[in-house]
Amino acid sequence: MITDSEIKKNIEAELNWDPDIKSTDIAVSVKKGVVALSGYVSTFPQKFQAELDVKRVTGVSGIANDIEVRLPSVDKRPDPEIARDAVTALQFQLPVSYGHVKVLVRDGWITLEGALEWQYQKERAADAVRHLKGVSGVINSINVQPKVSPIEIKRKIEEAFMRSAEIDANHIIVEANGGEVILKGSVHTWFERKEAERAAWLAPGVTKVQDKISIQPY
Repeated sequence: MITDSEIKKNIEAELNWDPDIKSTDIAVSVKKGVVALSGYVSTFPQKFQAELDVKRVTGVSGIANDIEVRLPSVDKRPDPEIARDAVTALQFQLPVSYGHVKVLVRDGWITLEGALEWQYQKERAADAVRHLKGVSGVINSINVQPKVSPIEIKRKIEEAFMRSAEIDANHIIVEANGGEVILKGSVHTWFERKEAERAAWLAPGVTKVQDKISIQPY
């Protein structure tokens, strides 16, 4: 089994490999597979990217991302300007449903509220505003309120798993209760676990995903 020290070494190598991350400003600690990130970056997308890098490393079972975003003075903007740009970005990414999303901005932090029918819409809303200049963080509080039966949800997720080259569908069990989905079974990497969770969220009708998949490294 891979050790915490080996996981830490691999994470640091992964961060060093990423040209968009200044890894010397990020500290990594690992305990029982759970990774804690600290330090600082100059943009919120860099904080988000660092987390994505960690998720790709074998042996990672959890992540606490406490990296601080320190915007350069030239990138700081008034909250009303950020809010206006956020609304425009949502209109572009969600031309039909953007009216169901409310944007709140305070000290550079964007909070998205409201209700949408699909999980992918919720994710797209966050993606639309994450890269705006002056953003220090994004809190996605949008609720997903779909109209699909549990049987259909389960079937769609299982079909998605079978299509994916990243997921061993034979070792994952899907349960659906209303819009809530429970994933069980085992995979070999944190990345595969997150891919399964991501695929489940993309299914129409999903409002919540409980990921109980265990990680059993090769």
